[in-house]
Amino acid sequence: MILNSLKVLFLIALSIIFSSCVSSTKYYWGEYENLIYTQYKEPEKAIPEIQIQKLQADIQKAASKDQPLPPGFYAHLGYQYLQVGKAGEARQYFNAEKKAFPESAALMDRFLKKIK
Repeated sequence: MILNSLKVLFLIALSIIFSSCVSSTKYYWGEYENLIYTQYKEPEKAIPEIQIQKLQADIQKAASKDQPLPPGFYAHLGYQYLQVGKAGEARQYFNAEKKAFPESAALMDRFLKKIK
């Protein structure tokens, strides 16, 4: 009887420990990390139009999963739009970054001033 109780307690303790190890992400990362990596490690392969397509798809996927996008996501998308000469869209995403992450306001304001 005591042995069975100990087994049950042990199994409960194990399940609590293992359930705490499960990683749940706060943000929807999608392709963002891979795109940033490519941007810095192999810039010749970081084609802005392709990055824009993938990031726009990530926005849709994040919305469907009701997950926020990570810090820097909107700024990176804005930068990609700037690379293809779409200043209006760049402004929109720099402002989105500022709204989602107020701590980025100083940097985003600096970017916004440069494209006006």
